[in-house]
This record gives sequence, structure tokens and C-alpha cells, in this order.
Amino acid sequence: MTAPTQADPAQAYAQFLEALAEADEYAAIDVASRLLDARVPAERVLLDLVAPAQAEVGERWARNEWSVAQEHAATHISERVVAAVAAQANPRPTRGRVVVACMDGEWHALPPRLVAEVLRLRGWQVTFLGASVPAAHLVSYLHRHDAHAVALACALPMRLPHAHRMIEACRRSDVPVVVGGRGFGDDGRWARTLGVAWAPDAPTAADLVADERALRRVRPAELPHLADDEYAGLVKRRGELIDSALADLRERVPAVEHYTPAQLDSTISDLGYIVDFLAAALYVDDDSLFTDFVDWLAQILSSRGVPSGAVGLTLGHYHRLLRDFPRAGRFLALGKARVAARRDTVRG
Repeated sequence: MTAPTQADPAQAYAQFLEALAEADEYAAIDVASRLLDARVPAERVLLDLVAPAQAEVGERWARNEWSVAQEHAATHISERVVAAVAAQANPRPTRGRVVVACMDGEWHALPPRLVAEVLRLRGWQVTFLGASVPAAHLVSYLHRHDAHAVALACALPMRLPHAHRMIEACRRSDVPVVVGGRGFGDDGRWARTLGVAWAPDAPTAADLVADERALRRVRPAELPHLADDEYAGLVKRRGELIDSALADLRERVPAVEHYTPAQLDSTISDLGYIVDFLAAALYVDDDSLFTDFVDWLAQILSSRGVPSGAVGLTLGHYHRLLRDFPRAGRFLALGKARVAARRDTVRG
């Protein structure tokens, strides 16, 4: 692989992505290092090279062009590149401590790692706690260390109820919070629902952290709809719903009986994700959270040869079981309509 000749991350992007595709850690680090040697700011290398390449890695997995193993290998290499860039830049802290972490149950650690490094490059003393940090452990850490702010990441909207509890736990420790990630919506609308400052990208997060007044100047959470207890009731019935949906699929889709253990585990996971995304949609009272997930799931399954009609069967089954849950029933009906529209589009 030849070295990039331009001091521009955009020009080096193709070579970097090729290194990820070939699982060539040394070539990937070399691309980033040469940009730094050419005096490209480390922040640009992280945000204009590593971040878009990693987004493409995720898209290739979603399109079933890359296996899970390929995606994991590429992500690991990207993490190594971030570490190499951080080591070469090696800034010294001149400002207070910021704690960066993923929500409990959230394993997509690279995006918040990029935020952590951008904060570090801007002079903050950063503690990166990594993936899936339990709220109690985070609060314990905050009690032991004086933190200026906490930055929390969430990539999956189904984690929003956990995110809210984590945000409130930080606030009880009197530490302001900024959140980011697709889990809060592309426009941050669910962050506003939960009453927390939201940043669409690492530079905005860094600007917010530097403005404590803006961090604390947020409206309270708006969750009056939780009084109907649909969210709590659905969470309690999660296991029952999954078991019933699996039994229904076995009865109505004969091929399920011949699934391999791996296929069966994947199916059970998908049945659980449907319940979890439905619960999160109930929590923030936004049907688009659920219907967007249904669209995504149908697309993922179709790319892997699973008819989207299987999703429609499960949505219908859940709808029948949850007839006493009016909001959940409405969301499920909208999801079924999305699946039907997708099926009609494919046939057309």
C-alpha cells in the first residue's frame, strides 16, 4: 500500500478504508501517522478519517457485505489507530476532569472514545470508562473524583430508559451531563424529552462541556405519559412475550423448526429487540422510535434472506397479546403498516 501524498484526511480515506478491509493494522496506523507528520491536526484525523471510515464499516455490516468478524476486526483496528493518534499528539491537561462513558448495556465504545480524545486534545483531563458502565459504578466514581462534567453515549434508542436513570444519577451527584449518539435521535429529540443537553458530534460536545451554564440550562424531563404504566407493564411481560412469539413462529413458519442453534439464538434476540424498542418508544412516547426500528430490522433481515413478513407476523402476535395497552397497540399497528408497505414496494 502506498502512502498518501496529500495532507488531507479526505484524500487518505480510501487507503485507510482499504487497510480496515484487509485487517491491516500497521497500514491503517501508518495512514494516520503520515497525516500527523504532515501537520494535519489530530482532531481532524480522528473526525475526518477514523469516524467516517467506521461509519462505513457499520453500513457494510448492515448491507451484509461484511461479516460480524470483519466488522469487529475493523473496529479493533480503528481503536488502535485512535490510541496511536492520541499517543503521537500527547497533549497535557490544562483544564478540569471530564468523565466519558457508555450507557449501561451499550457496547459501541468507539464513538465516545473519539469524543474523549477530542476533549483531551482541547486540554481537558479525561477519564474514559469505556463500554456498558453500570450507573452505580459511575456514581461511585463521581463521588471519589471531582468531575467538571460527564459525557454519556448511547447508540441504541432501546437503551433510553436506562440512559434516563443514569442521567438522573449523575445529576443527584451534582455533575452536569451532556449526551450524544444515535440513541437520542438524529436531531436529539429524545435528549430533549429526557431533559438533558445533547451534542450531535464531538466538537459540539467539547463546546458544551466548556460552557457549564449551557449544560445546566435544560428543561426538565417531559414524561407525563408514564403515568399509564404501559412501559412498566410491558417490561414485566418481556420474557412471556418473547416465549409466546417464538412458539407462534414455530407454529406458523415451519422452517423455524430446522433452524441451527445460531439461527435460533438470533431469532430470539430479534424478538427481544422488538419488545425493547417498543418499550423505549413507550417511555418517550414517540412512535417513530419504534417504526424506524421496524424499518431497519426488516432491511437487515431481508439482506440476510429472511422475508420481512416474519417481522409482520411477530408484530401482529404482540398486538394481540397487548390488546389492553392502547399506546403499544397503536405503535405496533404502525409498525405492521411499515412492514406491509415495504413488502409492497419490493413486489412492485
